[in-house]
Amino acid sequence: MPRKKPSIDRVLHALGDPSRRAIMEKLSQGPISVSRLAEPLDITLAAVVQHLQVLEESGLVQTEKVGRVRTCRIEPGGLSVVDKWIADRRSMWEHRLDRLGDFLADPDEE
Repeated sequence: MPRKKPSIDRVLHALGDPSRRAIMEKLSQGPISVSRLAEPLDITLAAVVQHLQVLEESGLVQTEKVGRVRTCRIEPGGLSVVDKWIADRRSMWEHRLDRLGDFLADPDEE
């Protein structure tokens, strides 16, 4: 079943929690099992699993179960929706500031 594209709201919500950001930081070092991921965090294994579920639903993390071990990894395109959102706003503001600069540079003809 194909995954639907994550929404900006889901991604920002997922990244809004400090525990989930800590999980993302740890996963940026490479794939890791859920139990190893939970070791340095000051939360229960059940809480880590819940945070991983939010990250997975937002499209930021992918998990895979092989036997009894569930391994997590960052989904490479997970942040693309945020990157596009920021790029669109940056482009809009650069255009507006360019127009303002042109307006301010234009001498009055009065």
